[in-house]
Amino acid sequence: MMNVTLVQSLESAPPLMLFQQRHDEHSSAIVERGLTVQSSFNTVCAIEYLKSHNVHPKVIERVLLHPDQRRKAPH
Repeated sequence: MMNVTLVQSLESAPPLMLFQQRHDEHSSAIVERGLTVQSSFNTVCAIEYLKSHNVHPKVIERVLLHPDQRRKAPH
């Protein structure tokens, strides 16, 4: 059974920002290259590329498997 106080605190918590602005251009370029690898080769190759550049597994999952959750590229 879930603690009532915990449930109340979760309900009153501010909404999470799903799309935060990128501040690290180097990491952004790596992720963009990973997306290019995915479209040119396959998802497994893109995963290996991103892992080799120390991209966090949650980021890898989001950008490769959930394109609707990607950050918008600056115009």
